[in-house]
Amino acid sequence: MPYTQAGSLSIHYRTQGVGTPLILLHGLGNNSQSWSRQLAGLQDQFQVIAWDAPGYGDSSDPDPEFRTFGELADILEDFIDSLGFEKIFLLGHSMGSTTAMEFCAKYPERVQALILAASTRGGRTNPETNERKLKDRLHNVENLSPQELAELRIPAMFSPYAAPEAIAEAKRIMAMVRPPGYRSVAYSLYNADTTGLLPSLKMPTLLICGEDDKVTPVAESRIVEQGIAGSTLKLIARAGHLCYIEQPEEFNSLVRSFLQGCDKEGAR
Repeated sequence: MPYTQAGSLSIHYRTQGVGTPLILLHGLGNNSQSWSRQLAGLQDQFQVIAWDAPGYGDSSDPDPEFRTFGELADILEDFIDSLGFEKIFLLGHSMGSTTAMEFCAKYPERVQALILAASTRGGRTNPETNERKLKDRLHNVENLSPQELAELRIPAMFSPYAAPEAIAEAKRIMAMVRPPGYRSVAYSLYNADTTGLLPSLKMPTLLICGEDDKVTPVAESRIVEQGIAGSTLKLIARAGHLCYIEQPEEFNSLVRSFLQGCDKEGAR
């Protein structure tokens, strides 16, 4: 699998297919491996690229660790530059959606279309739980083994209908987390509130959320939809937070249909 340099960081990524580049940003407990169904399922029409964020998968650890998604958005721009792309399709899941919003606000000319899956504007939107979530995340990553952390967090990630093999795969991937990446994202979520950025996002935008998402509930996606003019929210039945793993065919169909329309618009 290929690597590239983004500033001082070595960023590992997975890529399949040809066409307009579609960059996939994973969530807090995942890495590029979690996008295997999208790499395989969308490669016939897009050049699908899934990165390992700094401190995740096979990418190098951030030093110093980042504390905001604005910092991560700058690293993402270096990553896109290193691959030679001027304009991309961008898809972020969970904390990847927050990174994507920050990126689109800072670098709107780089994004032809945006997809936000299991959206979260960040922890500062809920002061009552924000401090507790940060403390819990830091305690867990510093005191539990990666396997114990995965066992603790995975049950909340799926609907009651999830296939056992999907759950097992998500557990295996989450057991690969490392403290520098997990801590960086934990602090970034704690510091984030992208509500004020939403009106500035003018590119075509699709939101996707599992109907049974307990981590970033549908209500959060509806707030983001209302904040981004012209955006559309699509719900996936029998799917929880990891909707792209749990119901990959429907997820990929929504992505494909939306981006096909954007490709046609861009060609005019």
